[in-house]
Amino acid sequence: MKAVQLPRPRAFARRRVWILAVAALISVAVVWAYHYPPQHYASPMKDWLPAEPDRELTDEERASRVVFRQILLTPTVHSRRSKVAFMFLTPGTLPFERLWEKFFEGHDGRYSIYVHASREKPDHVSPLFVGRDVRSEKVQWGTISMVDAERRLLANALQDIDNQHFVLLSDSCVPLHNFDYVYDYLMGTNLSFIDSFYDPGPHGNFRYSRNMLPEVTEADFRKGSQWFSVKRQHALMTIADNLYYTKFKLYCKPGMEDGRNCYADEHYLPTIFKMMDPIGIANWSVTHVDWSEGKWHPKAYRAQDVSYELLKNITSIDTSHHVTSDSQKIVTQNPCLWNGMKRPCYLFARKFYPESINNLMNLFSNYTLS
Repeated sequence: MKAVQLPRPRAFARRRVWILAVAALISVAVVWAYHYPPQHYASPMKDWLPAEPDRELTDEERASRVVFRQILLTPTVHSRRSKVAFMFLTPGTLPFERLWEKFFEGHDGRYSIYVHASREKPDHVSPLFVGRDVRSEKVQWGTISMVDAERRLLANALQDIDNQHFVLLSDSCVPLHNFDYVYDYLMGTNLSFIDSFYDPGPHGNFRYSRNMLPEVTEADFRKGSQWFSVKRQHALMTIADNLYYTKFKLYCKPGMEDGRNCYADEHYLPTIFKMMDPIGIANWSVTHVDWSEGKWHPKAYRAQDVSYELLKNITSIDTSHHVTSDSQKIVTQNPCLWNGMKRPCYLFARKFYPESINNLMNLFSNYTLS
């Protein structure tokens, strides 16, 4: 009989050191992942609901949180039929239908179109837009009717179960990239692109009314761009909400006490999603608007302004930019992170005059190659 050879002590020691090293690396990785999760990650070990205030929640608040939580826990279902809903909020005819038709060309079954015309029935020049009008009501700038129109568009788009992402666009919006890029950008992340930031100045928290208490505190009040892009769960939350919507309907409007002019479309969604799902929003809008002129309305582009250089400059921006409206004018810049990677911020841009359509059509294939 042959004797069984025992393992050499030195080899056993090396193996033991290797096992300990691997265990140490795993421990470090677990600790790092716990303390520094990806931006879009939500830990299943923690309750979704934000920390409750010291006071007792009202019945309406409790009911709203239960509904919101159930919506957010509904798993996202992506299939080959998943679509992006493009929702146009316009006073009448859309001047860039031919440009959008070029954008959508060859992508049937991957998008839906909805048009809310608030003043007059639009005359469509593209067959893609024919029959896509939803029942509309008059919209007055700066009032809750803007939010009503947004919710009306979402309610119509949500009826199609294949619509998984919802983009709000104006009549002066144009695409900055080709369809594949936009589709992959929106469908490839679990974020909603809602702009939300804290502005202590006269165009920010000065607009807050204490009548919103106890449900909305001044510390929760946020400002952001009206032009959002949201995933299906957040779209459902927006049309399901009644409690917070009513607060903004009653206490965020022009001509309030002390000379306050509050505009619900700039504050409603930024505030409720900061409160209810802050890690689920990107804190920037994918629609570029140039406020650098410091006027009541953003910069608008005439035909002579539209060039390849202008459009490529906008598409190259990869940092979100916020400025407070107080005397300090504090500037905050953050990288636009898409699944943890720095990416260009904008997929669309406004405001373009109708006269720029020919320039945009001629440039489209060049500036949307990405």
